Amino acid sequence: MNKQGKLIIFSAPSGAGKSTIVQALLNKGFDLEFSISATSRAPRGNEKHGVEYYFLSPEEFKKRINQDDFLEWEEVYENTFYGTLKSEVERICSKGQNIVFDVDVVGGVNIKKMYGDKALSLFIQPPSVEELRNRLQNRGTDSAEKIAMRIAKAEKELAFAPDFDKVIVNDNLEHALQATEAALNDFLNK
Repeated sequence: MNKQGKLIIFSAPSGAGKSTIVQALLNKGFDLEFSISATSRAPRGNEKHGVEYYFLSPEEFKKRINQDDFLEWEEVYENTFYGTLKSEVERICSKGQNIVFDVDVVGGVNIKKMYGDKALSLFIQPPSVEELRNRLQNRGTDSAEKIAMRIAKAEKELAFAPDFDKVIVNDNLEHALQATEAALNDFLNK
């Protein structure tokens, strides 16, 4: 049986540790390829086009939406879009690789609906909203206003947790990684 070509979807509120967990799994040598999302937001820090994201202007993003180029997309904040390009999924699938998605909660639910049992959806949950606020503040990448927006969004996103195959509470990174690895191993070895 072909064990490749499965989809692993990671979703979480901003600051829950989703990207840290995904990066740790990629570094551990799991047979996975990262699906690079597109966004209309500006790069942060040392982020590079085609590595962390495909950075598009809001106009280009809207044009690509109209061309039906996205598997899923969402306008997270006004003129700040995130989405998964169909071409990215096709690029990885053509190699027979398992795909890892690091997507917002709505995108995660939508991809799971499209692919059903071929996809494993994991929701990384922060231990509390207060801990989430601390993590976002300690990151030092967002203004107080942006953090307040992220917290308000996170409170809504937490309601989606039951729509995922597995919820992993990231109160301790090592434990969250172990739980994620166990879920991945079970799914990939089916």
